[in-house]
Amino acid sequence: MVECPVCGAEIEVGELELHQIIECPVCGAELEVVDLDPIVLEEVPEVEEDWGE
Repeated sequence: MVECPVCGAEIEVGELELHQIIECPVCGAELEVVDLDPIVLEEVPEVEEDWGE
């Protein structure tokens, strides 16, 4: 179990890989695995489209 850094919900996870993206089942936030020992999740920043302006 790991804690969602956005809403604090406990997320049950299985095998994780570094930089894997998972979704919080409670708040829907996209989370990236940034460390495995211990497991650390960070919210994936929303990418804004760049139209070259």
